[in-house]
Amino acid sequence: MDRPRRVGLPWYPPEHYQALRACLADGAKLPPEYETWRVATEQMEREVQRSGVEVVRVPIEPEIFTAWCERAGLPRDAAARARYAAAALAADWAI
Repeated sequence: MDRPRRVGLPWYPPEHYQALRACLADGAKLPPEYETWRVATEQMEREVQRSGVEVVRVPIEPEIFTAWCERAGLPRDAAARARYAAAALAADWAI
């Protein structure tokens, strides 16, 4: 199976980070501080890019993501965020 050439990376804008942590089913697993999350996520992003895969940051906004999860019947967790990012990339939503 071929590796994808592009992947969507769920990206949390700093102004929404605390609201996202509060509304996500697994929000307590995210670092309390945005900067800690950002540094770790950017490191992972660079590793994926080094493997030849284009990484597209997909902003996760609390209200939009919550509504999407409700329509899809999904919990607001890491798996749903990955599916949301993939769907956004596939549909070329305003990323």
